Amino acid sequence: MSGFWIIAIIFGGLGAMVSMRLKQKFARYSAMPTSSGLSGAEVAQQMLASYNIYNVKIQQGRGLLTDHYNPKNRTVVLSPAVYHGRNVAAAAVAAHECGHAVQHATNYAFLRFRSSMVPLVKVSSNLWLWLIMGGMFLQASPFGGTLLNVGIALFAVATLFSLVTLPVEFDATHRAIAWLDRARITNDKEHVGAKDALKWAARTYVVAAVGSVAQLLYFIGMSNRR
Repeated sequence: MSGFWIIAIIFGGLGAMVSMRLKQKFARYSAMPTSSGLSGAEVAQQMLASYNIYNVKIQQGRGLLTDHYNPKNRTVVLSPAVYHGRNVAAAAVAAHECGHAVQHATNYAFLRFRSSMVPLVKVSSNLWLWLIMGGMFLQASPFGGTLLNVGIALFAVATLFSLVTLPVEFDATHRAIAWLDRARITNDKEHVGAKDALKWAARTYVVAAVGSVAQLLYFIGMSNRR
């Protein structure tokens, strides 16, 4: 499985580079105050209210860049820097997470499909590597081939999840940027910064998805050679 590790190292390195660049962008735009002067939490409140969404909670989380939307309990969780920040980065991230809440409220198809995959992905992520390794270890037996193919099928589920995540994230970013401009939360210069910050955030998902597809193709080729 040397090919597996080569692909993992290549895309792991790319992911680390993009993540580092994202942190640099976040730091840069965290130093750029918004003309509106609103905190990330206030931006989130205004965006949800503008869509008549009043059943979503906004709460402060922990850590850096840990912001997310939880569709199970309808909660927008903002990291401390975003929750309290009155800058372009905080406004962009808060609006992006609220973009997911808007997707949920409008029954956005890709978000609905992605959410339905979560239980299966949790199972597959814990099993696929062990099954593939078991299939390789028992490759001389027919049972080994079955293990290998089941492992590949489970990894394909995780890959599909990564691919479905892309339109979900890009759509949330589009909604966020459009609303920030429409609501006059950011001026023209700040608007460019918000787009740039969210662009780099989206690239982390792109690298993960492409890397997952590359691994899946490698596993399929390995199975065919067997």
